Amino acid sequence: MQRIFLVVGLWLLAALTGWAQNSYQTQTNVHYYPANTYGTDVYKTERCVLDIYYPKNKKGFATIVWFHGGGLTGGSKEIPEYLKEKGCAVVGVGYRLHPNVQAPVYIEDAAAAVAWVFGNMPQLGADTSLIFLSGHSAGGYLDLMLGLDKQWLARHRIDANRIAGLIPFSPQCITHFTVRKERGMDDKQPLIDTFAPLYHVRADAPPLLLITGDREKELLGRYEENAYMARMMQLKGHTATTLYELQGYDHQMAEPAYPLLLKEIKRITEQKKKK
Repeated sequence: MQRIFLVVGLWLLAALTGWAQNSYQTQTNVHYYPANTYGTDVYKTERCVLDIYYPKNKKGFATIVWFHGGGLTGGSKEIPEYLKEKGCAVVGVGYRLHPNVQAPVYIEDAAAAVAWVFGNMPQLGADTSLIFLSGHSAGGYLDLMLGLDKQWLARHRIDANRIAGLIPFSPQCITHFTVRKERGMDDKQPLIDTFAPLYHVRADAPPLLLITGDREKELLGRYEENAYMARMMQLKGHTATTLYELQGYDHQMAEPAYPLLLKEIKRITEQKKKK
């Protein structure tokens, strides 16, 4: 009988230990700018915050910085349900939106949030060599602007090449239509300037995985923008660019894209551990 109690006790201990190792914690509405910069700016105080979801009692985990979509005019910070309990941290970022602000404020906000992640996530156990940028649509656009145009993170003394991987979902690769709208342009009038990820293609950028919906169901030319982005990155000499087109899915293609995101994180993580 004592042996049975011992076995049961050990089983319970193992189960509880495993549960503790795999439990997660959430922190919400964390300000990512220095506290003294918010002042009486109610809109900045409301929008420039992030939520953190991370594994407890674990060290060396990857972090996904997730920027929400909404055309730079709507949406709010989120931690996608599919990305929970996958062994990594997820940081859902809020940022200011048009028409309350104009370019490049939302890019500056995104850069400040990523800088916060690099500076603070290690205290929670994260590995800063495994910080990935992802997000849908406008969020994917912000991923690319931060990862390719190095000036934004450089303002925070961070080399954009420290990002482990860029994994945007259906991002705008030309100048974003909201930026064009701010200039009085029609959303069907394309533009590639300094606010276009395509303007900043370079060979030494972090690994890039572009994922879009079906070219016949996506937003205006969205697949073609990403296909051109992939081609130009490759022509520039970037050897770690991949493009996936999710057949049958329109712009709301995040659900089938999440497994590809996690697979890419696993691939890069394993690759880094081998070095």
